[in-house]
Amino acid sequence: MFESETPVMTPQIWPVGALCRAIADALEARFNPVVVLGEVSGFSRAASGHCYFSLKDENGQIRCAMFRRAATLVNFSPRDGDRVEVRGRLGVYEPRGDLQLIVESMSKAGQGALFEQFLRLKAKLEAEGLFDASRKRALPLMPRGIGLVTSLGAAALHDVVSALKRRVPHIPVVLAPALVQGAQAPSELVKALISLYQFAPDIDVILLVRGGGSLEDLWAFNDEQLARTMANSPVPIVCGVGHETDFTIADFMADLRAPTPTAAAELVSQPAAVWLGALELIEDRLQESLMRRLDRQSQRLDTFASRLGRPSALVARQRHTLASQAQRLRFAASNAVSQQGRELQALERRLPEQACLALVDMRQRLERAALRLELLDPSLVLQRGYAWLTDEDGHTITRANQTFMGQVVQATLADGKVDLTVSEIRVN
Repeated sequence: MFESETPVMTPQIWPVGALCRAIADALEARFNPVVVLGEVSGFSRAASGHCYFSLKDENGQIRCAMFRRAATLVNFSPRDGDRVEVRGRLGVYEPRGDLQLIVESMSKAGQGALFEQFLRLKAKLEAEGLFDASRKRALPLMPRGIGLVTSLGAAALHDVVSALKRRVPHIPVVLAPALVQGAQAPSELVKALISLYQFAPDIDVILLVRGGGSLEDLWAFNDEQLARTMANSPVPIVCGVGHETDFTIADFMADLRAPTPTAAAELVSQPAAVWLGALELIEDRLQESLMRRLDRQSQRLDTFASRLGRPSALVARQRHTLASQAQRLRFAASNAVSQQGRELQALERRLPEQACLALVDMRQRLERAALRLELLDPSLVLQRGYAWLTDEDGHTITRANQTFMGQVVQATLADGKVDLTVSEIRVN
């Protein structure tokens, strides 16, 4: 009879810590890195900034830790019930021997692909210079009108209208309604903006607003056609989409980004109190300037009054000056006449006798010429019984054929004029 001996396998004895490390090494080699989809449960944020929570689905759950550095990169505030995608590394928390996932990044479920599209479009438009600061326009201090693009059912509409009514009730608002969420929203937003462009320059600024939401909710504002339509706006656009932590392509395209819809309305509506205060300041400055001017003019008037003194004294001085000038003028004229007389007498004494005879002869010839000229005087002819005829225009009539029947002519006689009517014409 033969006896067989079966070797007994002695199991390896593991220290707990070593076993945990071995399991962690196996997980590292087999799974990491991993991307896990699940629902957030039991989320908490420690004072250190580290976050702790569980990811679960209908079949299980796993504990997760997200350290402060990774938590600061998350672009939303995780809450219980959020469906998320996390990327990280599986490991073992050795003090408790718990399996845990060290989360390195987190995004809402389905956002990964959308976010990549967002980044690609942002890079494309940025490369074209559409985000450049040089393209940004200043907002009008007091717009003549305000354009508004949002949904009729959005809370943002109520917030914006309330703010504008409170601050600038006198400024008209033109509403162009559009969907702000869903597949049709981008095209409706484009049509709404284009419709408002037709109102320029009656409106000086446009508000593009909606409330907060997830990346999917705000996706309509990441549309390329909408971005290019905003680039062609004839007036500045203020974008107030989502909350302060939400960013869309429309935010980068706008001339100014507002953290909320209400803030967008406040940016374009200086309240009446501000303008009244400015007017009061201007009034004070004008009044002060006017008083300074009046003071200066009063000083000038005082100076002139002191120089002028009594008006009667000034008139007396002017009369004395005038009398003195008149006396000097009479004296100068008298001296000039006397001087000319003396010079004439001296000239006559110096003239030779022949020159004197010549002067006498010239005087006699001048007298004879004056007599002949007097004899040719027409008035002397008229005194001899002749008349001088003229027509209505004063033209002289010297011939019978210059007249016509019924013509009124005027005869100038020695002592007056007579109006005559031609009743008969006889030509020799």
